Amino acid sequence: MAKKEIILNKNLITPFESDESSNWNEYPRPSFKRESYLCLNGEWELSAQKCGKETRLGKINVPFAPETRLSGINREKQDGENYIYRRTFELEDGFVKGKILLHFGAVDQICRVFVNGKAIGDHVGGYLPFSFDITDYIVDGKNQLKVVVIDDLDIELAYGKQRKDRGGMWYTPTSGIWQTVWCESVPKDYIKGIRITPALDSVHIDVCAGDGEKVLTLGEKEYKFDGNSVDIKVENPINWTPDNPHLYDFTLCYGEDKIESYFALRTVSIEEKNGKSFICLNKKPILCHGLLDQGYYSDGIYLPATPKGYEFDVLEMKKLGFNMLRKHIKIEPQLFYYYCDKYGMLVFQDMVNSGKYNFFIDTALPTVGFKRGTTHKASEKRREAFEKDSRATIDLLYNHPSVIYYTIFNEGWGQFDADENYLALKKYDPTRVYDATSGWFWEKHSDVHSEHIYMRPLKLRAREGRPLVLSEFGGYCWKEMEHSFNLSNTYSYKDFKSVEDFEKAFVSLYDNQVIPYIKKEGLCALVYTQVSDVEDETNGLLTYDRQVLKVDANRVKAMSERLYKAFEEVIR
Repeated sequence: MAKKEIILNKNLITPFESDESSNWNEYPRPSFKRESYLCLNGEWELSAQKCGKETRLGKINVPFAPETRLSGINREKQDGENYIYRRTFELEDGFVKGKILLHFGAVDQICRVFVNGKAIGDHVGGYLPFSFDITDYIVDGKNQLKVVVIDDLDIELAYGKQRKDRGGMWYTPTSGIWQTVWCESVPKDYIKGIRITPALDSVHIDVCAGDGEKVLTLGEKEYKFDGNSVDIKVENPINWTPDNPHLYDFTLCYGEDKIESYFALRTVSIEEKNGKSFICLNKKPILCHGLLDQGYYSDGIYLPATPKGYEFDVLEMKKLGFNMLRKHIKIEPQLFYYYCDKYGMLVFQDMVNSGKYNFFIDTALPTVGFKRGTTHKASEKRREAFEKDSRATIDLLYNHPSVIYYTIFNEGWGQFDADENYLALKKYDPTRVYDATSGWFWEKHSDVHSEHIYMRPLKLRAREGRPLVLSEFGGYCWKEMEHSFNLSNTYSYKDFKSVEDFEKAFVSLYDNQVIPYIKKEGLCALVYTQVSDVEDETNGLLTYDRQVLKVDANRVKAMSERLYKAFEEVIR
C-alpha cells in the first residue's frame, strides 16, 4: 500500500510579523535592567561544519533558530553537523564603564563561545541564560564573535517536545541561538543579582554585591543599607492578584552601578477551608482557571516574530476569563514572564523533560489505570543536568510574582527519584507550590494531587491534605484548514465536525463536568489543552498562526464567570 503523502503548510503568517513597533531588540530582562545595553541580534553569518568541512549557509537573523522561516535559513539540521555563528561588533565611545558582560538568552543545546579568536567559555543546556565576562578579550574597533553549537538532541539533557521525526505531539526541533544575544557594561564592583521575597505588606530583598552602601529607592523613599539584604515595610499595601496585578517599581544603586526592577506583594500557600485543601493566593483560596501553553509559533517556532506574540497570548486568554497558563516543558525569555506579571496571569511552570519517552510505560499503562509504582532510571549525567537545570529555573523565575507553581515531572516522562527531587526543590524555594508528578505515577511527596484525563468523562477524587488539580484535560479539536500546519493529518483527543459543535462541547465540558467537581471535591486548579494549535496538534483555542479564535469570547468569558462563582460558593 502506498504511503499517504503528508502535506504541510509551513508558511502560516502570524499578525506579529508585520508589526514594526516591537522586535527582539527590546531589553530582554525587565526585572533587572541597566541603561547599558548593546543588542547583538540581527544579521550573523551561519555555517555548518561536518567531518571537518565547513559549508557557508548564508546570513541568519538571530535570535531565530535555523529551522525557522524568520531566520532566513529555514533548513533542518543534518546529523553530525555543528553550527558556527559569526558576527562583528563595535563598542561605542563611552559604553565601557569597567567590565563587559556578554549575555545569551538561550542556545540549544551545547555551545562554545569565542571572542577575537580566543575561547571564553562553554555552556551546556538549551533553555537557560548564561553570561561571560569578556573584558580582557575586547579590542578597540571591530571585535569578532563566534559561537560553535552542538545540537544532536541529546536526551540526557533537557529537550522538551522536540523530535527529529516530528509529528503528533512531537514538534520540529530548533537548534542553536534562539534567544537574545547582548552586551552590557558594568563597573568593576557591580550588582550581580537580587532575590525578592514578598509578603502581604512587606518585602525582603537579598542583594548579591560586595561590601559598601546600597541605596534602594521606592517612590519618594530611600532605604540605605550596608549589608546584603533589606526589609521594607510598605505603607497602604496593594496585593498582587490576577484582577489587580499591582507592581512596585524601584531602583537599586551600589557605587556606580544602578539597576531598575519591580516587586509585587503576594504570598502563595496551601491552606484548609471548609474541610478541603486549596492553593491560596494572599491567604485566600483561588481557582486557577488555566490553559496548557506550549509556547510555539508558526513563524519562529520557539519564538514569536516579536515579543508582541507573548503579550497577545496572555491578553487573549485573559479576555476569555482565564487567569493561569501552564508553561509546558519549555522556559521562555523573561519578557513572557514580565507580561504575566504586568497583566495578572498566573504561571504554572514545568521543568523541561529529559530522558527517553516510552509510550507503553508513560502513556498506555496509565491510560488503562496503572498510575502508581512506575519510574525510570537516570544516568549520572542526566541526573546532574536535570537537578542543576531545575535549580537554575527556580533562580531565573524567583522574582516573578506570576510564577506560583512548578511541575517537576510530567506524565512519567523521564521521571526519576520524584520524592527526592520534590524534597530538594521544596527546600530550595519553599515559596511555591510543587506538583512532583503531574498526571500519574504518584509517589509519597507532592503539594497537590494532580490528574490528567482525556477521551473519557472526568472522574476525580481529592486526597486529604492536598489540593485537587486537573493539570491536563480536554484537547478538543476543530481544524481551521486555511490556518493549519498539517493539511493531511490531525492529532487531537476529540474531533468535531463544525466550529459550533466544538464550542458547544467546550462550554458543556466546564458546565457539566468541571463545575460539579469544584463543588463536590474542591477542585481548585484546571488546565485545559490548550492555548493554540501546534503543528499537527489541532486542539487549541487559537490557530497556530494566531489568526483565528475558535470560540466566542463573550460566551467563554461568561462560562469562566460561572466557574469562579461556583468556587466562591465552596470557599464561602
